[in-house]
Amino acid sequence: MNMFRTLRADEIDCRIAQVKSTGLSLLLYKDARCDQNILDETVSPMNWKREHTRDNKNCIVSIWDDKKSQWISKEDTGTESNTEKEKGLASDSFKRACFNWGIGRELYTAPFIWIDQKDCNIQKDNFGKLRCYDNFTVAGIGYKDGVICGLKIRNQKKNRVVYNWGNCDEIKQEKPQMPDTEPDEPQTQQQTQQQTPTVNGQNQPNKASVTTSAKVPPQASKEPEKTQINSVGEYLANEITFMQEAFQIPDRKQMVSAFGEMRKILIDDRTVPNIKSEELTIEQAKTLVGEIYNRFLPQGESK
Repeated sequence: MNMFRTLRADEIDCRIAQVKSTGLSLLLYKDARCDQNILDETVSPMNWKREHTRDNKNCIVSIWDDKKSQWISKEDTGTESNTEKEKGLASDSFKRACFNWGIGRELYTAPFIWIDQKDCNIQKDNFGKLRCYDNFTVAGIGYKDGVICGLKIRNQKKNRVVYNWGNCDEIKQEKPQMPDTEPDEPQTQQQTQQQTPTVNGQNQPNKASVTTSAKVPPQASKEPEKTQINSVGEYLANEITFMQEAFQIPDRKQMVSAFGEMRKILIDDRTVPNIKSEELTIEQAKTLVGEIYNRFLPQGESK
C-alpha cells in the first residue's frame, strides 16, 4: 500500500518527447518541488531528509519510522540534464529516489499521448528541424486502484483540450486558469502539523511513525480483477501500432520483436515483473507500456 497520495493535475507537467509532421507525443513528469511538497505534507518537514553521493549521481531519501526508531532509506541514480548539469543531476536523482517511495509512480501507467498536428503548431526552425513551441498542461486526471484511468491535456496557447482519453467518474476537475502565484492548499488535503521536539537546542525527528502519520488514500478492498487476455491483447496491439509510428518502424513483425526485446530489458533490470502475457492484468500491461515509452522512446525537444 502506497503511503503517498496520487498526484493532482496541477502537480503534473507535460514534456514534448517527439515532433513529427503529423503531430507530437507527450510524456508526463513531476518536478523536485512536487516531491518536496508531498513529503512535507505526508510525513512533515522534520521527518524526512535527502543525501547525495557520488557527486550527486545518487540520492538517498530517508523517512523516520518511530516504530523501528530509525531512518528508512531508499536510493536511486539520476542522469544529467542539458542545462546546469550538476544541479540537474541532483534533481533527477532526488526525483528517482522519490519514485522508489511511490511518489508519482502512477505516471508510469499513463497511456501513449499523441497530439495531432491540427491541435498544435508545428514549424521548422532555421536548421530545418521540426519543433513545437506550444505549452501543454494536464487539465484533468482520474485514477482507479492507483492506475491512470482518465486523462485530459490542454494546449495553453490554443486554450482548449486537445487530448481526452478514458471515461471514468473519478476524473478530477480541470486545473483552474490562474495567474502565476502560489496556489492555495486544496481543501481536500489535511496537512499534518506537528511540533518538533528539541534536544540541546537541536531539532529531533517527531515521534510519529511513518505508518501512522501518513495520510493514506483509500484503497480498494480487493485485488484488481484479471482481465480477459483478448482485452489485454487488444490493448497491447493498439499500443504497438502507436509504437510503430513513434519508433518509425514500418514492419509490424519487427516492431513486435523490438517490443519483446524492450520488455526483456525491463524484466532483467527488475523494472517490471516477469509475468507471462496470458497472466497480465490490464493495469500491469499499462505499466509495462508506460515503462517502455519512458525508457526507450527517442527524446525530442522539451518545452
